[in-house]
Amino acid sequence: MNKKLISLIAGVALVATATGCSDSATSSTAGTSSAAGTSASEASSAEASASATEELSGTLSMNGSTSMEKVIKAVNGAFMEKNKGVTVNLNLTGSGTGIQEASEGKCDIGNSSRKLKDEEAEKLDATVIGLDGIALVVNPTNKLEDITIEDLAKVYSGEITNWKDLGGDDKAIVVIGREDGSGTRDGFESIVMGDKEPKYAQELESTGSVINAVATTDGAIGYASLANVDETVKALKIGGVEATEENVKSGAYEVQRPFICATLKGSDNKLAKAYLDFILSEEGQALVLAQGAVPVK
Repeated sequence: MNKKLISLIAGVALVATATGCSDSATSSTAGTSSAAGTSASEASSAEASASATEELSGTLSMNGSTSMEKVIKAVNGAFMEKNKGVTVNLNLTGSGTGIQEASEGKCDIGNSSRKLKDEEAEKLDATVIGLDGIALVVNPTNKLEDITIEDLAKVYSGEITNWKDLGGDDKAIVVIGREDGSGTRDGFESIVMGDKEPKYAQELESTGSVINAVATTDGAIGYASLANVDETVKALKIGGVEATEENVKSGAYEVQRPFICATLKGSDNKLAKAYLDFILSEEGQALVLAQGAVPVK
């Protein structure tokens, strides 16, 4: 075999070898790309599956303050709209009952319109979701516009019994308040009464009942959540300060208290945690504000 023929054969062999290597590399790259695509697809499916698993479902139970009714109902509606598998059951039997049931594990969240007492705080975590002024309301026909905390204490202790002694008409004062165990009553008495004992003409079981009684009773005075005050009654200034959201937030309006959602210490209730996260979110705090309470964030 001459040298030219040997060179030609060697050249053909070299080209064939190079082509084979190129095909092999292409095949390997395609295989790697295919495997990566499959892996990404599987990861995406796994994430979707995990997300579906994490969707909230079940029933969340809460009980407590009637003063918080408007705020809590608005938040509950929005929370259930976002979480179609969740039902929130709300009872309105007063702060004292709500706190007791939460501490006994009978409800997931106890709503309270007063601070927790030391013994209650040993069992419960208190989440402040808003602030609320306690408005002093009178019948719309009452000429009085302003009253001091000192005079309020005298009215509620029976030392002052006629509106004329406060610059109003010659008319008997009808003192209206809440039942024992009410967060509003506890807040009002702790701020206003000092060591004076209150004397009530009527002790009613809900915020709405107080507002209705004052609106329909000549000479009446009562206290109610600022978030629930409407045009059927007139809110008095306290020491020259009007009961407004701005004055509550700044602290200028003295007769105020927190709105609290209380949960059992050490609880791992996912629904309760998700609910509290929502009510403290930007959307939740906007709902608190829209219902007349003062947001905390």
